[in-house]
Amino acid sequence: QVQLVESGGGLVQAGGSLRLSCAASGRTFSWYVMGWFRQAPGKEREFVAAVDTSGISTYYTDSVKGRFTISRDNAKNTVYLQMNSLKPEDTAVYYCAAGVVFGTRLVKSYDYWGQGTKVSVSS
Repeated sequence: QVQLVESGGGLVQAGGSLRLSCAASGRTFSWYVMGWFRQAPGKEREFVAAVDTSGISTYYTDSVKGRFTISRDNAKNTVYLQMNSLKPEDTAVYYCAAGVVFGTRLVKSYDYWGQGTKVSVSS
C-alpha cells in the first residue's frame, strides 16, 4: 500500500503560479512512477504529467507543456508539480497517483491515488 497526500492548491489569478506537493508513505516511494491528473467539474479525470522512478524522464500532456514541471525527491518521498502561467482552463481538482508503468496517460494504469487538491484560476 502507498498513501498519498496532496497539498498546495488554492485560488490564483490567470498568469500566476502554484506548486503542488504530494507526500507518499508506505511502500518504497522510489519504486513507483508518479503522475499528476486533474478533474474539472463535469469532466473525466485527465492525465497531466508523469515522472519515472529516477526523476530523469518526464512526460506531459500537450496543454501544459512549457508551463508545468513535474519533479520528485526520492529522499523526501515527495513529488511536485510546478504550475506557471496558469489559465482558467487549468481549474480542477488535481490528484497525484503512483503506478509501475511509465509513459501511459491511462487512469487505470495507476494503482494508488491521493484525495486531491483543488486549484482555481480566475480570469
